[in-house]
Amino acid sequence: MANYLGDKERKVTTHRLMEMKQRGEKIAMITSYDYTMAGLVDQAGIDVILVGDSASNVMAGNVTTLPITLDQMIYHGKSVMKAVNRALVVVDMPFGTYQGNSKEGLASAIRIMKETHADTVKLEGGEEVIETVKRILSAGIPIMGHLGLTPQSINKFGTYAVRAKEKEEADKLIRDAHLLEDAGCYALVLEKIPSALAKRVSEELTIPVIGIGAGGDTDGQVLVVHDMLGMTNGFSPRFLRRYADLNTVIVDAVQHYSEDIKSGDFPNSEEQY
Repeated sequence: MANYLGDKERKVTTHRLMEMKQRGEKIAMITSYDYTMAGLVDQAGIDVILVGDSASNVMAGNVTTLPITLDQMIYHGKSVMKAVNRALVVVDMPFGTYQGNSKEGLASAIRIMKETHADTVKLEGGEEVIETVKRILSAGIPIMGHLGLTPQSINKFGTYAVRAKEKEEADKLIRDAHLLEDAGCYALVLEKIPSALAKRVSEELTIPVIGIGAGGDTDGQVLVVHDMLGMTNGFSPRFLRRYADLNTVIVDAVQHYSEDIKSGDFPNSEEQY
């Protein structure tokens, strides 16, 4: 049946992302953490949905991504998967579930795949986690890598400033990108690095490179859905474009609802049994 579907309806796979890169078609990726939002963005035709550990921030109110647990990520992943028909779904492996212990990393990845039914996992880091990457890949689990600003390492960085501006860190990022590709990762996220560096990595790698704050020369882009829809305030990095102002829409709607209740206008005679 899939052979008769047009590109817009055909299920997105890791192989299809490679095809998109080869023909120069940009990849659209966005986060989602719940059933309702995931259904909406999948209906909109997004290519990749990231069940990001940014759920720690936007869904749970934590300052960093570090507190979110594997069980919580699995909960979000299961919720998203129930709504998605077309998009490739990627679930972040949370902090502490793969660093420094490749056997634990494999066990975590297996739990995510078995319990969420997601398509792939994503993890942060290069050479430091390459043993874990290889072990997970050896089990047939696809991995999307993540380099540059890696939020799980924020306490080491001490800042969310642009990464890899200096030659030494840029050279390491390039080496790490090749290491991840050579190990078998199917795609790579580059976060908050100079656009010229992201362009070079995208050109050198045969796998798709998706940027966030990494310029327009990567193979695709990703944003947090709550930021892109203008649901969040107080976070306005240069790379964020807001496509709606749902903060104002939602607050106004709830205020109107509250006022209608207090005035006795809601429910009216047509809104009751």
